[in-house]
Amino acid sequence: MAEDRRLILVDSHAHLEMEHFGADREQVISRAREAGVESIVAIGSGTGPGSLDCGIRLADKYEFIYATIGIHPHEAKLATDGDFEELSLLATKPKVIAWGEIGLDYFYDHSPRDVQKQIFVRQLELARAAKLPVVIHCRPSEDSDNAWQDCLSLLEQHWRNNGLGGVLHCFTGKWPHAKRALDFGFMVSFAGNITFPKAQQIREAATQAPLDRMLIETDSPFLAPVPHRGKRNEPAFVKEVARQLGELRGISTEEAGFQTASNFYNFFKLAESNKDKVLGR
Repeated sequence: MAEDRRLILVDSHAHLEMEHFGADREQVISRAREAGVESIVAIGSGTGPGSLDCGIRLADKYEFIYATIGIHPHEAKLATDGDFEELSLLATKPKVIAWGEIGLDYFYDHSPRDVQKQIFVRQLELARAAKLPVVIHCRPSEDSDNAWQDCLSLLEQHWRNNGLGGVLHCFTGKWPHAKRALDFGFMVSFAGNITFPKAQQIREAATQAPLDRMLIETDSPFLAPVPHRGKRNEPAFVKEVARQLGELRGISTEEAGFQTASNFYNFFKLAESNKDKVLGR
């Protein structure tokens, strides 16, 4: 029975390589394990060129950590041909399960928007060649959903029909944005901001997305959920995302954790090697 299930959680997106964890990274990871976090995805975009293997280094150290690779839109203007050659080599590493986070960020505009688009499309092409799903970062400017329109249009043109799918990381859009990506074969991942008082549109999307197409994450060290808001986020806090999702869907925290963990293992084709976790044993 779901109510008898032990808590199983997956943090599908964490930036554990960041300096925020420099003093106590091992303790942070231990707390996550104690809280029921069975697997963590170490996002490998780092600070851009020069740190593209940061997720892999963590994944190689911990059996239960997986990695991604990619260049974040913030650092798009720094990308070189050599970086793309390095990424293609890193994509062959056994713990790499996705390419990302990549996409568009029109909120900070750290890189020019035309450059962001070029680097995004180039990485979609490389991810397709590597047969890896993509992890998407999309953040529009404050007064427009322009980044969503551009991001989803580029995915439709350059990604939709290859069958690899991907993840809308830290979803902050509206239900129509999520639905369009779901139609492309994507998963939708919810983070700690789903607990914020003003995040009603995120909660509305979480009530409409199919349960078997949802993931949860922390985006550590950012976006600590209520009741930890304002503190450094860490993977153990993904339990609060599961709790909020459970409340929205009328299921227990344990059931929400189990469902999203199963979704993770199934989507990334890790279910067989994690059979006991998927079955809740």
